[in-house]
Amino acid sequence: MTDFVPTTIDWGAVSPVLVVLAAGVLGVLVEAFVPARGRRGVQVVLTIAALAGALVAVALLWGRVQAEGGVAVAGGTYQLTPFGLGVQAVVALCALLGVLVVADRSAGQDAFAPTAASVPGSTYEEQARRAGLEQTEVYPLLLFATGGMLLFPATDDLVVLFIALEVLSLPLYVLCATARRRRLLSQEAAFKYFVLGSFASALLIFGVALLYGFAGSVRLPAIAAALAGEGDSPLAGTPLLAVAGLVLVAAGLLFKVGAAPFHTWTPDVYTGAPTPITGFMAACTKAAAVGALVRVLLGLAAAMDPGMRHDVEVLLWAVAVVTMAVGTVVGAVQTDVKRLLAYSSIAHAGFILVGLVGLDERGSAAVLFYLLAYGVATVGAFAVVTLVRERLQTPGRAARGAAGEDGGDGDDGGDGVVLGEATHLAQWAGLGRTAPWLTAAFALFLLSMAGIPLTAGFVAKLGAFAAAVDAGAWPLALLGVIASAVAVFFYLRVIVLMVLTPPADASAGAPAAPSPSPAPAGADTPGSGVATATRPAARAVVTVAAGPGTATFVVAVCAAAVLLLGVLPSSVLDLASEAAKFVP
Repeated sequence: MTDFVPTTIDWGAVSPVLVVLAAGVLGVLVEAFVPARGRRGVQVVLTIAALAGALVAVALLWGRVQAEGGVAVAGGTYQLTPFGLGVQAVVALCALLGVLVVADRSAGQDAFAPTAASVPGSTYEEQARRAGLEQTEVYPLLLFATGGMLLFPATDDLVVLFIALEVLSLPLYVLCATARRRRLLSQEAAFKYFVLGSFASALLIFGVALLYGFAGSVRLPAIAAALAGEGDSPLAGTPLLAVAGLVLVAAGLLFKVGAAPFHTWTPDVYTGAPTPITGFMAACTKAAAVGALVRVLLGLAAAMDPGMRHDVEVLLWAVAVVTMAVGTVVGAVQTDVKRLLAYSSIAHAGFILVGLVGLDERGSAAVLFYLLAYGVATVGAFAVVTLVRERLQTPGRAARGAAGEDGGDGDDGGDGVVLGEATHLAQWAGLGRTAPWLTAAFALFLLSMAGIPLTAGFVAKLGAFAAAVDAGAWPLALLGVIASAVAVFFYLRVIVLMVLTPPADASAGAPAAPSPSPAPAGADTPGSGVATATRPAARAVVTVAAGPGTATFVVAVCAAAVLLLGVLPSSVLDLASEAAKFVP
């Protein structure tokens, strides 16, 4: 009789993931047992502490993982390599900054509906808003999503990879539907994300099944051995099965990256989701998905024969070209800030794939630095968007009081009630005159995304394109440079609009005429207060959320990081190069 031998778990190696997931479980208990009045403060402190603890754990593990070339846990199911640890550091840092934006209340309230499950415009929603309910469940959901992201690039087991994908995706589906304003748009975005994400997950798991049929295993080393002709699976001699499985797995991962033609969810979801969640997704999900994609492709590339490797490179070339084209061309005609940043995200996915096309060590190092540079600029940009608000300006204090009585969620102490974000580009005209520091920070983030010298984006794009040239893909690098030049147009268009264009309401006259028509359900209006024939209508003007807050702190930190990574990038580049020396 064989004795049972328990698996020895190296808890230290798994500590970044465990800290975050354990905090998520504690967050659920907080929701159940902590009184409502103190729940939000406890959740914010717990979430920030957990993400900071994950960053500390990554830093403490760096020396050990670098010295050993990787740490295998549970028989290799969790395989922590220097590259995987580097991706975990980027995810944890961007998640920490993103949570600080989520916790911001500069405008008097957060960005989340008091009851996300209520029907937009219903009496129940209005009663919950008047009662001052808060949606603090978002913090455990953020922790669970981050835990899945930390696990995503740190496994050689494709089944665990799929589980990590679901763990990070399911909370995001819910979070996208929790916007305080534009509720119908938010719920529509969550539904689209859920449906399309389900198809992408199905593609990935079907690809895993094909690779299992080919190699008789779901572990990357075993699949690589079968590709090299060393496997004992009866189907190991059918490389077409392996190619089909690899393409499906890559399709599932490219969906999370936001690469074309799997990008269709990105503009709608980025626009409809709460802005802090959009920034969190744009930075963290992309970093985790790219890390997993690098893990899979480079883990199998060394075992591929020249024909199969050529097919994979052609696939990456095609996806990179289409992604850059869609992101830059369609992004140039956008009139909504969040939608513009969504197409910018798509374009950057193409630039990342340019650096990855060589399937080599230099490309993976360039990709890791790119993820950090893009992540801090993106979180900072969306933090700025959360601070640029619409304000309900009424004809007088009496009307203002009536508007507040009818359901204003917060007041900036000025002319009226502070509403949701002002995302239409026309509303950003003249922002440089009213908020010069915020305009300068946003311009810096846009210039970094454009790849202007002395910013982090320039160093990141230079590294990605240089890696492609070294791999012999200079035509693709040239296309990347052209796409970057086109993208500069719509970034500079926003900067010119903010700095040189006068505000749209500078010469505005009297407030808009009264209207007896009620607002539609879920419209971006404060509560149920609508203009009537007996009460003058309020006019929405653009303001900046007053007072210091966590979002303001994040904007300052991200701006400093963008400048430091652009001016003094050598130390981070050295760390990225060391992290790229991983053992697949």
